[in-house]
Amino acid sequence: MGVMHPPQTRGHAAAHAPDAVAPAPVDDAWLVIPLFNEGSVIGDVVRDALPTFPHIVCVDDGSSDDSIEQARAAGAVVLRHAVNLGQGAALQTGIEYVREQPGANYLVTFDADGQHQVSDAVAMVELARSEDVAIVFGSRFLDERTRPGLVKRMVLRAAVWFTNATTGLKLSDAHNGLRVLRRDAAMAVDMKQDRMAHASEIVDQLAKSGLPWREAPVHVLYTDYSRGKGQSVWNSVNILVDLIFK
Repeated sequence: MGVMHPPQTRGHAAAHAPDAVAPAPVDDAWLVIPLFNEGSVIGDVVRDALPTFPHIVCVDDGSSDDSIEQARAAGAVVLRHAVNLGQGAALQTGIEYVREQPGANYLVTFDADGQHQVSDAVAMVELARSEDVAIVFGSRFLDERTRPGLVKRMVLRAAVWFTNATTGLKLSDAHNGLRVLRRDAAMAVDMKQDRMAHASEIVDQLAKSGLPWREAPVHVLYTDYSRGKGQSVWNSVNILVDLIFK
């Protein structure tokens, strides 16, 4: 397996403080949001992002609640899986959709539960442009804004070790769902792992592409809601199980 070396100018991107004035719309970047039973929050997530990212596609992965209606009402394009196939499958569907859109130069993978910050996504797209890199990985461990519990931090560090050992990359956060892919990087993604192991699979495929990459600090906002929806320690353990037995 070849090692993808970062650009010689690589260094961790500086954190971007939110501007007082709202950023201009990012017309050539799409948000891709996998969606499963997030009806109580997805409307707010889409409405918060839409002024900055006017192109948003939500991929509903067999939800049994009103997620589809809420996402559409908020202004997103909604694709639907008739049955639950897993987050990896939902992301793959969204990535394939964006690859077909004219003028879509970048895509941003973004969570549906309110964990990710629009300001971080904007900063990452700006970094991809300014540094001419194809991939920007979000990392919750590059600054002090995100505070996972001790056990969760240990499990995530173990996932980082496993992913780095198998892909040749040197990431500080291998299982962060906030990523920016330039179109050429998006074309390299063809995930087969539907469940949580997709997070390592996508890193492996991007590593094999040989395209330049960077990491950027992001704030993952843990709330009672997001923990209840799968951000528990047990979910982190399940990630490791998926990785080992994928």
